[in-house]
Amino acid sequence: LGTGRDHNQYGFSVWMAGGGLKGGSSYGSTDVYGWKAAENITTWHDFHATILHLLGIDHEELTFYHNGIERRLTNVHGEVIDAILS
Repeated sequence: LGTGRDHNQYGFSVWMAGGGLKGGSSYGSTDVYGWKAAENITTWHDFHATILHLLGIDHEELTFYHNGIERRLTNVHGEVIDAILS
């Protein structure tokens, strides 16, 4: 993992609103120190898959060509986070 600007790479918060999402809810939590995800751990592949789903794009079909290989933006591990969908 890159060092970036020392952002926490093991647990983060995001605020989302709009069509297709459950309102007034939270999903997941970090440990007592806020250092790493502890409950309902998701990856950025899952996050991307969920956003693409909300945009009406099948994340399993969205690919790009890189170094001679057809790749998926959400890798092979990305799954839509159904628990946050309305």
